[in-house]
Amino acid sequence: MTVTIKTPEEIEKMRVAGRLAGEVLEMIGEYVKPGVTTEELDRICHDYIVNVQQAIPAPLNYKGFPKSICTSINHVVCHGIPNEKPLKDGDVLNIDITVIKDGYHGDTSKMFMVGKVSEWAEKLARITQECMYKGIELVRPGARLGDIGEVIQKHAEKNGYSVVREYCGHGIGKVFHEEPQVLHYGRAGTGMELKEGMTFTIEPMINQGRAETRLLGDGWTAITKDRKLSAQWEHTVLVTATGYEIFTLRHDDSIPRTSA
Repeated sequence: MTVTIKTPEEIEKMRVAGRLAGEVLEMIGEYVKPGVTTEELDRICHDYIVNVQQAIPAPLNYKGFPKSICTSINHVVCHGIPNEKPLKDGDVLNIDITVIKDGYHGDTSKMFMVGKVSEWAEKLARITQECMYKGIELVRPGARLGDIGEVIQKHAEKNGYSVVREYCGHGIGKVFHEEPQVLHYGRAGTGMELKEGMTFTIEPMINQGRAETRLLGDGWTAITKDRKLSAQWEHTVLVTATGYEIFTLRHDDSIPRTSA
């Protein structure tokens, strides 16, 4: 599959889809607390996307995925399936939202702290978010995908963490997952050159322990092999003429929507 360069009309539709995805994460925050089930969070998000936003939850029935959002708790790296188990005080939770509006996707995820969490869990979540921001800040025409991978890997490893290799960011638009693959490790100056009009996600998965993951029997849930914590943040970005624009920015983000 080749990389699609988006037209101004497509970019406008992706702006809308990205904004909606970000709004779902803003909406769900107040419901994330000890005792709630991820099944319940899934239902609330589904109803909001379908009834309020008049949009489609992209994960539902995507290659057989049974729910409308992904909920990845503690040592779950990504693609956790919402279930009836209540969240506990001290859990860390990634909620991954993708909406389709007018045929275009907006994809984003955020870490939530459930009740009072440990200092080391908070630190892992914070460093992972910094990794994503550092990657986004390098997006501009002429930069290379390896630049993004290297800055993320260096920041994670400098803090004693490891970068998941099996899962990565991806091109996005009319198609949920398209080219290019955006690795969160690598070497600056290598990889595909970024061009104006490209849209993709940056979504580092950073582990407290080793980088290795294992896929559970449901065919979706990826966990850390050593059962140590994992964190992830994700934004959908556009390569603009001079830098980047983040389609999925929220009010709680501490990075500008567009580069200066």
